[in-house]
Amino acid sequence: MRQAGHVTDTPTEPAPARESLASLLGGRKGAIDASLPPVAFVAGWLATGSSIGWGALTAIVVSVAVGAFRLVRGDKARAVVVSLAAVVAAALIALHTGRAEDFFLIQLLSNVASALLWAASIVVRWPLLGVVVGFALGQKTRWRKDPALLKAYSRASWIWVFLQYTLRVLVYGSLWWAGEVVALGVARTVLSWPLVAVTVAVSGWVLYRTLPENHPGLRHPRPR
Repeated sequence: MRQAGHVTDTPTEPAPARESLASLLGGRKGAIDASLPPVAFVAGWLATGSSIGWGALTAIVVSVAVGAFRLVRGDKARAVVVSLAAVVAAALIALHTGRAEDFFLIQLLSNVASALLWAASIVVRWPLLGVVVGFALGQKTRWRKDPALLKAYSRASWIWVFLQYTLRVLVYGSLWWAGEVVALGVARTVLSWPLVAVTVAVSGWVLYRTLPENHPGLRHPRPR
């Protein structure tokens, strides 16, 4: 029996476990699928004695097959069309210039644009990592009203600028300039989902390291 005047300690609920950034962002399947057409291009180019036409055709056929598989699995048609259009555009550029390495030119330029866009978003205090995660969580822009989250997303977004996009620009750019087609295909594979996984892990660590220990987490922004 409880004695009069004796106050029992109320058990405190444990803090909710913080979700990993990888579980929120996902994207590994898409990154793997995107690396298949470039590998197919290099394989077709090598197998036919450095024929850009056969390499381009092989890449497009593989892209169509991957797109069909995505549609069967229930992926959005818009994403499939965009992916296929990017491969066709890359193939047309290589066919037009007559340089097999130009198949990777769109990928190089898109990473340059991504690095600049992500850096600019941090400068104007709209870090894109926060935009992406906020959209995934259905928060719209509520996360920006939390100074701790805004600071954490800004720091973590710099990881994406340097570890992912700038690194790709340096590697792709040097290999493209040297005309190393096979090395570009290998780099396109290595710097796809493996690099994305590392970037997500490191940026997630920075994100949660920056947040105060008593912060309720990404799903619960605290207004100023």
